[in-house]
Amino acid sequence: MTGVPAPAAGARFAVVGNPGNRRVTLFADAVRAAGLPAPRVVPWADVLRSGGAEFAAGEIVRIDSPGEDAEVDRLLRGPGEPTRVAGSARWYAGFVAALDTLRGGLRLDGPDELAVLFDKRRCHAVLDAAGVPVPASPTSGPGAAPVRGWDDVRALMREHRMHRLFVKPAHGSSASGVLAVESAGGGRIRATTSVERAADGTLHNSLKVRRYTSEADIAAIVDALAPDGLHLERWLPKASQQGRTADLRVVVVAGRATHAVVRTSRSPLTNLHLGGRRGDLDEARAAVTAAGARWSDVLGVCERAAACFPRTLCVGVDLLPATGWRRAAVGEVNAFGDLLPRLTGLPGSGAEGQDTYATQVTAALRHHPRTTAAPPPPRTQPHPQKDTPHAIARPGR
Repeated sequence: MTGVPAPAAGARFAVVGNPGNRRVTLFADAVRAAGLPAPRVVPWADVLRSGGAEFAAGEIVRIDSPGEDAEVDRLLRGPGEPTRVAGSARWYAGFVAALDTLRGGLRLDGPDELAVLFDKRRCHAVLDAAGVPVPASPTSGPGAAPVRGWDDVRALMREHRMHRLFVKPAHGSSASGVLAVESAGGGRIRATTSVERAADGTLHNSLKVRRYTSEADIAAIVDALAPDGLHLERWLPKASQQGRTADLRVVVVAGRATHAVVRTSRSPLTNLHLGGRRGDLDEARAAVTAAGARWSDVLGVCERAAACFPRTLCVGVDLLPATGWRRAAVGEVNAFGDLLPRLTGLPGSGAEGQDTYATQVTAALRHHPRTTAAPPPPRTQPHPQKDTPHAIARPGR
């Protein structure tokens, strides 16, 4: 990917996103740096209010996160505090329906694949069926167990001998609503989470990681989350770096692992916004080599995960290295996992010197070498359309 291809005359990008959001801004900067006009920004709020958007046949269309906007959150989840955890099932239904109202253009994201990526149960099942290593789960694939509340979680813990597990909202992101649950003898139990339970019983996201040791409190949280759908995964012992739990976020663009960051934490949740810190990537590579494994194989696991979503140009893979760094499993595949400001590409990736957004612009231009975008047609009222397959470099609906 080294070097940005000379843009074709008339090449034009469009982004469905939230104007002024850092994701949209960073992508727009990368497009301009490639010698192209700034992308046309189609606000998520307009898409949701007006029932869709039209794109010109030659516009290269990027779908960006609808997050970090209170009005968009209200349109997707309904009224309430943006910090609330509940409502993810309604958010998911609204998001998937909105994807189906975007018509025309050359899509960099497969709408059907985005729907899978935002359902942890379906995503886990797709990865597992493809032979990608993932934590064991009783809530994905054929015969998946329903989780109606804490009683079901407790029963599945006993049935599958999961003394340590992650309980995740099926449609959550950024660790929203995730609980790392540990049980021990004598009925003792503990949950580590960023969920804050208010006096009225409502659940809110917090930037503070806290521990609950009362089973009644944990049960109340799980029971409140269950109506939106829950996914359970066995808690795999992870590698460490400098005394802190470690995992990796690996960005895969056009099938190739291009960027990676080590995330470390003293809690089971390594998300950087929850107090996690960036670790030392060179140290991680050395640990993999010292364990008798190959770094290329580690990245290969991420590329195999991304290959399950061939119509989506870029994904962020959460990789869980096992204790000792010899093996790794995929925890999640994120549709919007590319927000790693100032991080440049891995050596030998072809993205050296480029951030995640510049890398995607380069890849998109290679996929669309002869794009000639006409001005977008006026928006018309949405109309029912039959589902059709999508692929990178093919027109979207």
